[in-house]
Amino acid sequence: MITERSRTAYTLSADRLARRVFDVLRDVEDTGIAANHVEDAAAKSAEQTAVALGAVRLLGADVLAPYVLTGRTPPVGETAAINMALNALPPAQPPPAAPPEGREEPWVRAWVDWSLVTVLARVDPGDVLVVAPVPAGPPLYDGAAPRRRPPTAEGGSDGHTREGWVPWSVRLGQLSSLALPGLDGPVHQAARSGAMGLARGATRAVLRRDFLTAARITRWLAWLQAEHARLPLDVVRLTEHIALLGGSERITLETAISRRLLGLEPA
Repeated sequence: MITERSRTAYTLSADRLARRVFDVLRDVEDTGIAANHVEDAAAKSAEQTAVALGAVRLLGADVLAPYVLTGRTPPVGETAAINMALNALPPAQPPPAAPPEGREEPWVRAWVDWSLVTVLARVDPGDVLVVAPVPAGPPLYDGAAPRRRPPTAEGGSDGHTREGWVPWSVRLGQLSSLALPGLDGPVHQAARSGAMGLARGATRAVLRRDFLTAARITRWLAWLQAEHARLPLDVVRLTEHIALLGGSERITLETAISRRLLGLEPA
């Protein structure tokens, strides 16, 4: 059972790891990300090592984002550390069903694992030890106007499950680590078909001062703009606004990746 104490430990470790990713992305450091994070934890205790491996899984493909966005090769030890994190608790097979039929948390975890394994295979194709199956795609955004109560999923006339923009945008925000160049799949197709829902979700999160959710959803909008999609808002201004008001390590990393996707910083 995950206690509040252990949950806090994983969160703090993930924050430190996000700072390492950000520093490497900004060329503040030129060292291993996952490898150094796990090595530092191993010097303390086995418990800390397990927490560090869990943090790698929490960040997913973002652990490798600097290499994807800059084209640099990961240093020695990165693949081994990530494989260790993946083997500590292998991805679920078969993957869980998408919500609302399945539970949200395992489904999100399955997609984050898929992104990590897929990007790892791209940056270091010769040494991937874990297979992560492609999970079911998310429900489709139904384009509905805002509702006072969270909408329930309904079957569309085409047989696909559809969902209102509030839970849909938040759920895609939880999968922001998939918003990287070179990744593609059902989640990305859902983002392409739901720019309005993402714009609404990001705006709602900013108004609620939930800047982490806002940063995550806005990253999908930045990814869409990098694909030359037409968007219903100015995603550059939105990204800069969130960067000014955010503050946490995870928000800083999300906005830094968005800036790269938007071409605001050199690749």
